[in-house]
Amino acid sequence: MANEKILLQCYNRGCGQKFDPDQNSDDACRHHPGLPFFHDAYKGWSCCNKKCTDFTEFLNIKGCALSKHSDIKPPEPEKPATMEEPDREVVEVKPMERPVIERPPIDTPMTTLKPNIAPSLKQQLQADLAKEITTNLINEGDDVAVGTACKNSGCAVSYQGPQTNETPCVYHSGSPIFHEGMKYWSCCQRKTTDFNVFLNQAGCQSGTHLWRKDDETNKIIECRWDWHQTGSHVVVSIYAKNYCPDSSIVQLNPVRLFANLVFPQQANATFTLDIELQNVIDVKASQVSMFATKVEIKLKKAEPGSWSKIEIPKRPTIKQPVQFKSNAELENLAPQMELVDLSDL
Repeated sequence: MANEKILLQCYNRGCGQKFDPDQNSDDACRHHPGLPFFHDAYKGWSCCNKKCTDFTEFLNIKGCALSKHSDIKPPEPEKPATMEEPDREVVEVKPMERPVIERPPIDTPMTTLKPNIAPSLKQQLQADLAKEITTNLINEGDDVAVGTACKNSGCAVSYQGPQTNETPCVYHSGSPIFHEGMKYWSCCQRKTTDFNVFLNQAGCQSGTHLWRKDDETNKIIECRWDWHQTGSHVVVSIYAKNYCPDSSIVQLNPVRLFANLVFPQQANATFTLDIELQNVIDVKASQVSMFATKVEIKLKKAEPGSWSKIEIPKRPTIKQPVQFKSNAELENLAPQMELVDLSDL
């Protein structure tokens, strides 16, 4: 045991063997004098061109140089020095809070907007005026003026004299329906998404022309309207034809929209849109444009953001209970109650 020699560990890269210092020749150690490298999944040595992708195979790559074994450990790479930063004051950053816009009352004074009238609407108004003057000169005093349009929905015939009554009237007997982007008549169910195609749909029933209606005076027209929005505006579109821009008005206050369209060719029939807006608008930055087939109202949002809906449902009116000051008022009411006929109940 006393004569057993102590073997030393060789620290040359790629060798890893133990050796006898008395038998350490100049070609006893096969090793890599370079450094290992790892790049793009490849593993190899900088001293030779041998490289591979498997780590076990990399460990088994034989050295490319011969020399004596060395029991001196190579110096370890220096660790980067860490710089101690001085203590800094912690600053708390709070999110910016927008000022809350106070909602004005619904009865705030209204502002009437001056409309931008499109050239197409001006041309239509001039044509209608010339047509009205011509028909009044030709048929002044007649019961039905020449050029009067048939009042049946979908009929495109206008009165040209007594012979027009002999022509068939093809019309829609139902009512227009607008639902989930589709437009159609309740009588024939021919659905479309295009509004002009809907207006030009031929009628589904045939009958006689109707030149005037008994209920045309103060008639209320139902016009379709919808809305869309951007980050800064809400755009309301009212789809209507043959309305008079000089008689129609659009009024605003910060929380209310009121529009009234007048149709002179239908005995001054009207359409009214009166809604309380969900959010506040900037009245001065809002505008209205009138076209031949629609009225477009561009509302400027008082603060940018998305609206979940455009209007607040109308609040129900609460009726106050009637209070009688004396028994005499009850006695005066009794004869009126006796006149009510309850025999049909």
